[in-house]
Amino acid sequence: MRLSRYFMPILKENPKEAEIVSHRLMLRAGMIRQQSQGIYSWLPLGKRVLDKVNAIIRDEQNRAGAIELSMPTLQSAELWQESGRYDAYGKEMLRIKDRQDRPMLYGPTNEEMVTDIFRSSVKSYKDLPLNLYHIQLKFRDEIRPRFGTMRSREFMMKDAYSFDLTREGAEHSYNKMFAAYLRTFDRLGLRAIPMRADTGPIGGKLSHEFIILADTGESEVFCHKDFVDFDIPGAHTDFDSVEGLQAIFDKWTSLYAATSEMHDEAAFNAVPEGDRLSARGIEVGHIFYFGTKYSEPMGAKVQGPDGKEHFVHMGSYGIGPTRLVPAIIEASHDDNGIIWPASVAPFDIVVINMKAGDQACDATCELIYAALTKAGKDVLYDDTDDRAGTKFATADLIGVPVQIIAGPRAVANGEVEVKDRKTGARETMTIEAAINRFVA
Repeated sequence: MRLSRYFMPILKENPKEAEIVSHRLMLRAGMIRQQSQGIYSWLPLGKRVLDKVNAIIRDEQNRAGAIELSMPTLQSAELWQESGRYDAYGKEMLRIKDRQDRPMLYGPTNEEMVTDIFRSSVKSYKDLPLNLYHIQLKFRDEIRPRFGTMRSREFMMKDAYSFDLTREGAEHSYNKMFAAYLRTFDRLGLRAIPMRADTGPIGGKLSHEFIILADTGESEVFCHKDFVDFDIPGAHTDFDSVEGLQAIFDKWTSLYAATSEMHDEAAFNAVPEGDRLSARGIEVGHIFYFGTKYSEPMGAKVQGPDGKEHFVHMGSYGIGPTRLVPAIIEASHDDNGIIWPASVAPFDIVVINMKAGDQACDATCELIYAALTKAGKDVLYDDTDDRAGTKFATADLIGVPVQIIAGPRAVANGEVEVKDRKTGARETMTIEAAINRFVA
């Protein structure tokens, strides 16, 4: 992608409305634009990051055996009345009516709708276990949206819903998502700690929030410091192994960890003082097991091996991609801008032409750009006629992991400079060596 042809509206000044680092940097880097209170457009640079976050989420959901579908954003109020949640949910739900005066709502979550899909299609235990998920825009009319897309009214959510014949089966499904979430956040460059949590309006009997520690977190959290060094489940994790997944769950819940709503001061004080960690935290995922809370009122049941009908046991599992993007920035930035983990960076490499219009610089940059693009790299080519300081500031601000810098003096010697955005380390090498380093 040539920067001269790309839409990336950089802001030179810090926006006054931004209270936290991620909001400020996302606005300055031209990733998002506020359309109204708590509602944002995702501009091209931000959309590229969001797409890469979603790709990792999908990969790990599929690995764990979940199956993707797509459900509508607008839902009939009848389903929510059937479950008993329509009046109980609160003012966060946006209630509307269609032209026939039928009550509708902009879905804040999808337990009712997916239960309706399940009950109309699945009749036998032989079709279980089943886990259905989608990635969709949702709306909750937050009383105080703030911090950009960290706490917005319209947001994207990956929500999955599991169906099992028994509680034991449902707990295995819960453990699948538990392990999948640990892997997902690790691949996003985050250390997420699962903490006992309140079930809230979703309801249920078992619940964990996945929290990353950050000074700008919304609430205080409490945990044992050893969580920071726990090993993440590997790529070859067997998601069909009941014992293996239970061992992962048991390890990651063996030490104290709780959100402020579930905090037990006495239990926390029992942790050796040097091992206690209290900090601010950002919730990036939440999983629930709620048994037959929805299947009973909505008649979602299957025929069991005993020939009798049984209400299915359910769980739901949420990740907020539009919240994850600022969470990653909160965890990885410096005074100059964003430092993206390679897995979600909008571009892999930025090629900086220090003197656009110079024949040698232009030819060298075109050669590098073509070679890296052919090799499958996402490359941003800064071919603008901006000053050197502006080019460097832009590259640092948007956080692309690698910068290849071509200036007249270096190019005359057949060389370019390669900069690592995270460490700041610079290395001069031949043009061929620079290409080979990232093509190999």
